[in-house]
Amino acid sequence: MAELMHLFLLSLLFFYSLPGANAVYNIQDYGAKPDGTTDSARSIIRAWAAACGSAQPATIHVPTGNFLVSQASFSGPCKSAAIKFWIEGTIVAPAGYGAIGSSGKWISFSKVDGVSISGGSLDGRGAALWSCKLAGRSCPTGASSLTFTNSKNVTIDGLTSINAELFHIVILRCHGVTVNGVNIRAPGNSPNTDGIHVQMSTGVTIAQANIKTGDDCISVGPGTAHLWIERVFCGPGHGISIGSLGKGQGGLSEEGVENVTVKTTTFFGTQNGVRIKTWGTGRPGNVSRVVFENAVMKNVQNPIIIDQNYCPTKKGCPNKSSGIKVSEVKYVGIHGTSATQVAVNFDCSPSNPCSGISLQDIKLSYQNQRAHSYCKHAYGIASGSVVPPSCL
Repeated sequence: MAELMHLFLLSLLFFYSLPGANAVYNIQDYGAKPDGTTDSARSIIRAWAAACGSAQPATIHVPTGNFLVSQASFSGPCKSAAIKFWIEGTIVAPAGYGAIGSSGKWISFSKVDGVSISGGSLDGRGAALWSCKLAGRSCPTGASSLTFTNSKNVTIDGLTSINAELFHIVILRCHGVTVNGVNIRAPGNSPNTDGIHVQMSTGVTIAQANIKTGDDCISVGPGTAHLWIERVFCGPGHGISIGSLGKGQGGLSEEGVENVTVKTTTFFGTQNGVRIKTWGTGRPGNVSRVVFENAVMKNVQNPIIIDQNYCPTKKGCPNKSSGIKVSEVKYVGIHGTSATQVAVNFDCSPSNPCSGISLQDIKLSYQNQRAHSYCKHAYGIASGSVVPPSCL
């Protein structure tokens, strides 16, 4: 009898460990159709309302198929302390551009706690907007595919995001976010399609990401602290960038970026490898305690770069000195090939020189010959084998 009771308890434990053991809200039960043409926005929002109001952990299930969603915003706080989006199919944006409106967001979450997204795909269908921008016409800015704002304890696991109009994933004013095993894809000439953008957030981890896009694979905005990035493949794209920082005029300081670790990364045919970029304006701020460790560069135009004269429009900043102070930046174990002769480029501000820069175990070549280093207002130390020789 005791053995039967033990088996019964084990079966109960197994049952309650299944995704379906908690309250499951299938969006098809709310009228969503997997035909790729019927707008399922209302259905998915109704499923969210039910899950958000649940007293128990809840799962919103997006089954196999293509579900057109014109735009969806999910907001908390929720009664449920744990809501999981279990995506098996693909959520598809409207065709064309301008359909999403001026909010800049397609799928967005705000003021949520304990939300996770698992598997599935988001298809932003951004090609029409990219064509407009590349043709130099007057176009909408576009919409980021997935945005989390003012949220905490968020997990994004195994998600695929393709062809976003703008950024693929945005983490803004959040705390405690884990992004794991994501795949991000857009053509190398798609404008402004950053893979993952983190800003005004703390305690963010990005791991095991495969990112191919037309802008920064990962971009780090002001107010970001305690960011951990590892096992990322980037290419095509513009690399992993801290910044741009310090845009705009006036004496108001910008929240700094600190305690960032980027390790075990590969860059293939990218514009940049590991980059810090600040505008050539007087707006004050800081970047400090950054580690770039164990990176492989394969035909990268700027493998290691600090650019404190960033000014792509050539308006409002030429010949001005950056007010952003860059300090305590460590480069360890950076190997591979540069597509240009200057493999290490520290172009720092005369009024705020880069300080505390550290190079260790660097080996970068250019077309099977020696590459060069360039330093301007940059100070620090080199140790171990450093090729090209340090100019610090």
